[in-house]
Amino acid sequence: MVEVTEEAAKQIEEYFKDKEVTPIRIFLNAGGWGGPSLAMALDEPKDNDQVFDVNGFKFIMEKEFYEKAQPVKVDFLGYGFKIDSSLEFDASNSACGSCSTSGGCGE
Repeated sequence: MVEVTEEAAKQIEEYFKDKEVTPIRIFLNAGGWGGPSLAMALDEPKDNDQVFDVNGFKFIMEKEFYEKAQPVKVDFLGYGFKIDSSLEFDASNSACGSCSTSGGCGE
C-alpha cells in the first residue's frame, strides 16, 4: 500500500499544474551523508514494477522492493517530501559514521 497525505497530494498537484502528468517512482537512494533513504523521481513503469493509482497520480516501485518496503507513506513537511516505510536503514555504513538523516558530519 502507498499512502499519500493530503498535503503531499496538494504539492504534487501543484507541481503538475501546467505539466504533463508522469508516473512518480519511489526508490531507495543509495546514500549520502545520512546513509540510504527513500526518494522520488519522475519515471516510466517497467515490467518488474508495481503501479499504484493514488489521488489521481501514478506511483511506481519495483515489485521486489515494494514487498520489503510496504506500507509506504508520502508526506510533505513544508520544506520537502518525506517518505516513510517499514524499512530500517543503518547510517553506520555511510561515508561518515557520525552522520544522521537530521544533520551533517561533525555537528
